[in-house]
Formats: sequence, C-alpha cells, structure tokens
Amino acid sequence: MKIAVIGGGSTYTPELVDGFARLGSMVTELVLIDPAAERLDVVGAFSARILQHHGHQAKIWWTTDLDAGVTDADVALIQLRVGGQQARINDETFPLECGCVGQETTGAGGLAKALRTVPVVLDVASRIRERAKPGAWIIDFTNPVGIVTRALLDAGHRAVGLCNVAIGFQRRFAGHLGVDPSQVVLEHVGLNHLTWERAAYVDGVDRLPDLLRDHLPSLAAEVDLAQAVLQSLGNVPSYYLSYFYSHDRHVQSLIGAPTRGQRVAELEASLLEMYRDVSLVQKPALLEERGGAYYSEAAVGLIASLHGFDSSAVHSVNVRNEGLLPFLPASAVIEVSARASIDGPAVLPVSPLPPDMAGLIGHVSGYEELALDAALRGGRERVYRALLAHPLVGQHEIADPLTDLLIASGRAHLAWAR
Repeated sequence: MKIAVIGGGSTYTPELVDGFARLGSMVTELVLIDPAAERLDVVGAFSARILQHHGHQAKIWWTTDLDAGVTDADVALIQLRVGGQQARINDETFPLECGCVGQETTGAGGLAKALRTVPVVLDVASRIRERAKPGAWIIDFTNPVGIVTRALLDAGHRAVGLCNVAIGFQRRFAGHLGVDPSQVVLEHVGLNHLTWERAAYVDGVDRLPDLLRDHLPSLAAEVDLAQAVLQSLGNVPSYYLSYFYSHDRHVQSLIGAPTRGQRVAELEASLLEMYRDVSLVQKPALLEERGGAYYSEAAVGLIASLHGFDSSAVHSVNVRNEGLLPFLPASAVIEVSARASIDGPAVLPVSPLPPDMAGLIGHVSGYEELALDAALRGGRERVYRALLAHPLVGQHEIADPLTDLLIASGRAHLAWAR
C-alpha cells in the first residue's frame, strides 16, 4: 500500500510515521508532500530514521511535487494548514475585537480557516483523483474537518473525515474503567468539534453513568466545564462545547493572553531543531505538547479497516448524514462512531437526541452549509450571512464589523477579496 501525506512537512508527521511503522508490511511506500522544501527535508529525514529504527521496510521519500507524490497512491491523507501558524494566530485574535471567542475551528476563526482552506483542498483532491489509484481513499484531517469533508464529498471524492476527539475519550474512559481501550465502544455523535459522548459500552453495558458518578471532577476538568453541566446533560461533551456553554468566560481569558497558535509556533521551532539531530530515531516527548493526541492511532486504525484489516474496530468519522439524524438534511456531514471495511464506513446506531443537542447541531450545521457556500463562491455577503447564522455570533451589530475584520485578516489567501 502506498500512502501519500499532503502536508508531510508538519512537525506532527513523525507521530503519524511512528504509527505507520506499527502497521507492518501493509505499508510498502510512504511519501511526504509539502511545498516547504527545507522543512520537509528535516521532517522527511527524521521520519526515515523512525522507520529504520522500527525495522520497517517501507520505501519512504519526500517531495514538493504534489502530482508526482500522489501518483498511484492507495491512500491520500490531507493534513495541510493554509497560511501556517501565523494564519492560525490571526484566527485566534481578530474575533476578540468584537467580543467573540478566538479559536481556529470554532466561530469566526473557524470560518476564516474554512474560507482559505476549502479551495486549496479541492484543488489537491482533483489532482489526487487524476493520479492516484482508482478507488483511492482521501482521509481528511484538515480543519475544519466537517466543512472540508462536505466539500470533498460534494465534489464526488471518495473521502472520509477523521477526528481524534473520540479516540482520546476512549483512552481516558478505558483508563478510568481499568479495561483495554479496544473494549470501550462510544456512542459519539454530533458535528466535528461539536460532539458528545452519550454512552461508553463495555461488553454491551453502558458504563458512562459509572464514569460520571465516580470521575465527575476529572471529566469536567478535561473538557473545561463546570461539573453541573455534565450532570445536567448526563453525558460528556467535547472540549469544544465549552466555547458554547461558557463562551464569555473564554473570551475574557483569551484577551491579552498568548494564543495557542503562538505556543505551537514555539514548539515547532524547538521540534525542528530536535529533528535535525541525526542521532534522534524516536519521537521526542515534546511532540506530545504539539496537539492531536492519538491522531496516529486514529489514522492507522481507519486506514487498516478501509483496506480489509480489523473490520471490527470502531472509528470516529465524518460522513454523510443520510438520515441518521432525522432533523438534518441527508447531505449534511456529521461525526459519529462507525465500523469500516473496504466498502467504507458503516455508522453505528444513534439513540434519539434531546432537543437541546438536536437544536444546537441543527443550528451549527446550517452555519456550516453557509460557510461552505462562502468558501466556494466568496463575497462579503456570503461571509456575513455565515457569521450571522453562527450561534457564537448571531447579531448584526457583531457580524457586520466581524465580517470586515475576517476578510482583512485573510485577504492574502482569498483570491476573491484581493
């Protein structure tokens, strides 16, 4: 199997390569693709040392030539970041001027990222379709995953979106329960970065009530919410729900504080310096602070299942709704638990959602549809409508100036705005 990683110059790529090294002989060729040649050379050489350290025989190479890299690929994994960390820092700061949370996937920052990312991903995907093997899978880890995956599917690509939120919960729940993670099956439902863990089955028994009873303080702390929120909901929301349930608190904490993007930029500089050390053959501990915990586990597991290995494993994926959530259009993209095989993901059943969850999912899904339209067709009016529709904005007096701030912040990456 040939795997092409678009955005292969990321400092997180060695984590992914470490995961592929544990796939054994299934991976025969790995190519890292990135326009940043100098950075790619550093990451590529370190990745080669990781494979060699594991005794893996896969051919690994790296290139700035996208067309050459994706030719004859069985899987193309997209993990690119248009504009780099500076664009992320912008996403995390400009919304604060209007009293809105600054975050790279949620609210106005998430829209800014979608606007500059969707056209680039679609261009990449079209070239993958022309040159990869027939039936090759595109696995998207590029945020905002739900919107990007919807764009890919609408364009007819064989794509699935991947998120690491659920696998993180699976690992933490398993630790609390004293069982192997593979024994924990989650009822994970919602939209990308708007999900709830509604059940945690072990041998067919839902252990989530036990977890909420015995580990409530630590679970609430992990998702940055008051214990009362989890008690009221009767489930565990993802960390990203704290931006909705405690929006104003987040805004106050972010004003004047260093952004996550600034911290990641510092980490990346340190990691690249470490990667240049030719004696380094294992991922450094510092990489754990980079974010994306268990991403390699999620990616490796999903790729294996899609190619006929371990079809019993459960994955958190972004796929078409197709009636699973009856209050959303069939064409909407949702994030749910699924088993996967060579025929693709097969979603697990979801019990009916209460009105507060269904309402918020419906609200954000409507915004995502408008966001995708703005990303595809551009224009100030479409950006404004998407912001006005977002539950974290939702007022003309906020959406109007925020629209101009967003466009000004991202103008260099928006062809229609220049």
